Amino acid sequence: MSIQKSVLAELLQALPNWRPQMYFKASLTALSHAMEDRVLVGEDRPLAIASFQRERFYRQEAHRYRRIAQKTDQVYVLCAPETDFKNSSGLYETIAFEPTDSLAREWHLVVIGEQYSSCLICRERTTTLDGENRGSAMDNSRRFEGIWTFDRQVSQEAAAILLDRILAYRPELAEKIERARHLYLHSEVRSQDSEWSFQADPFVQRLVTYLQAGQYKLIKANRSLASKEHKERLINSVTAAIRRSLDPQQILQVAVQKLGEGLGVCRCIIYRCDESDATAKIEHEFLNAGITSIKGQAWPLKNNPLFEEVLELRESISIDDAFHDPRIVERANPNAPDGSLQKIVKNCSIFSWLLVPILYQGRLLGMVELHHCGPTPSAWKSEDIALVDAIATQVGVALIQAEAYANLQDLNEQLEALDRTRSNLVAITGHELRTPLSTIQVCLESLASEPDMSPELRQVMLNTALADAERMRKLIQDFLTLSQLESGRVEWHPEPLSLNECVELALSHLHARNAKNDLPKISNLVPQNLPLVEADGEWLVEVLTKLLDNACKFTGSDGQVTVEVSRHSPQSLEVTIADTGRGIEPNRLKTVFDRFYQEEGALRRSVGGTGLGLAICRQIVNGWGGAIWAESEGKNHGSQFHFTVPIVSESSSSKKSQDVNGQSSQSSPSQKQQRSPRKRSRGK
Repeated sequence: MSIQKSVLAELLQALPNWRPQMYFKASLTALSHAMEDRVLVGEDRPLAIASFQRERFYRQEAHRYRRIAQKTDQVYVLCAPETDFKNSSGLYETIAFEPTDSLAREWHLVVIGEQYSSCLICRERTTTLDGENRGSAMDNSRRFEGIWTFDRQVSQEAAAILLDRILAYRPELAEKIERARHLYLHSEVRSQDSEWSFQADPFVQRLVTYLQAGQYKLIKANRSLASKEHKERLINSVTAAIRRSLDPQQILQVAVQKLGEGLGVCRCIIYRCDESDATAKIEHEFLNAGITSIKGQAWPLKNNPLFEEVLELRESISIDDAFHDPRIVERANPNAPDGSLQKIVKNCSIFSWLLVPILYQGRLLGMVELHHCGPTPSAWKSEDIALVDAIATQVGVALIQAEAYANLQDLNEQLEALDRTRSNLVAITGHELRTPLSTIQVCLESLASEPDMSPELRQVMLNTALADAERMRKLIQDFLTLSQLESGRVEWHPEPLSLNECVELALSHLHARNAKNDLPKISNLVPQNLPLVEADGEWLVEVLTKLLDNACKFTGSDGQVTVEVSRHSPQSLEVTIADTGRGIEPNRLKTVFDRFYQEEGALRRSVGGTGLGLAICRQIVNGWGGAIWAESEGKNHGSQFHFTVPIVSESSSSKKSQDVNGQSSQSSPSQKQQRSPRKRSRGK
């Protein structure tokens, strides 16, 4: 049998003028003991009915009811059994009710004697204050609502309800229960001549008030400690998570996720920025369900009064009502990149706003923003702001550590590259300098020691020595050129140029240098109606010459080399030098522009060269802001080298025209036309 109706509900229905009060478990324990002690110290033989929620609670008080049973034979104890509690008649009556009975959630004690009466009828609340977790349900923070009084009428009504409930479970007690009704429920109300009955109520009231106040203070202190513990755990978890990573992106993502979950905000974003940035891209975001994402958007910083205030104060700022804050309403700049701050607040549904800078030794590394998105503004708590400040500090330290690690990695890579360069330099120098020097030495020694040498052989010796001397000069010149380009000591002289003329000049240089060698067929497919390009002429010819020389070097005499030009973008042309030669492995396409790169190795090459030509080309093209890259389908499939060169802009053309028109009459009309590449003063 399971009875669902609450005893408290029945009592309130019978007494409509009574209203339940709220009690803590500690208060009910004190009240119950006071009522039980009144029985133990008195001479009455009262009716005592106690209802416990669980057998384990009853076991804690069983010794008291054994003593009460020595005072009266009308003692009834009810509880939900867990081990050995059952219906029985001993020193007192025990009634085992079903765990599904409403009594399992109630706490009752009714005492009715000749000189006094009192009752405590309470029901445990299903939800706790502020939604606290009921995982630790059986502690002093449990709350009950109900009635505690000395009123005899109320006590008799409560006893009648409980006796009916006992009779439903143990009908064999009908005669005993009827006797209890006759003795305690139908007798007239005694005159309150007991001195204790007048004094007990105020005393116990003060006791309960004291216990209630103490319990409230204890819960408040526990709540404060729990909040601090939660924040410490949050800081520790963020710190531990970001310290495990040296990747800035992962650090920011962990921080934004932990902050958003820990503070329960609608949106949390973190972005990198410095003081001079006009915008910042939102790459890390935490969102609650139903909130619009702003990830990937450009967040305005320039002319942003909030960002400017953070920079000025070097500390966080909070906005509790973004729709009425004067910093947004009055100072918003409608000319900002994404409109006014009012538009941002409206589009992103930001009701409350918190901005916390990520700083390290005064340097701005980024920003943390937290948004409450409604339906009403929410005030930022000082402890939450302090928490975000602490986490932002940890993020700043982690970002600096990550940057230091990245810089260390770059430095190590540079040192490794420097070591490889040193090794390659030794190998190249040993091979490219020693061999021609040996040849020159042999030729000169032969000329000096063989006076009877024939004129024809003498000429061969001289030619060989001169050729190897030229080879050494080119090697040294390449070293000097690359050194100048990498150190930034080159002075660039951009000017409008005809790309056709530059290609023709490069082909002329190539044929002059290889007059005695069999070159592959070279096809000049450059169209005639190209726009002028803006570059330093001598360096543009140098790039074309080196790329053409490289293509011919790795292409047999029966192969073909082509030069083509196409439009790369509205602002640049793309030059392509393709060959049908040896080709390049796809995994080496990015390394062919490294210094001293030789696909066959430095000491076992079938063709000459220092491995500096393509490195020089890359430095030159980067110098005018272009791009250079290589393509190949692999071995014996040829290769294509591409680079871009900027087209003369309209503003540059107008300036050049004004400069020409402003010159004296000594300038001839031909000087106003496009210019051919100038020759460099350094040796060729």
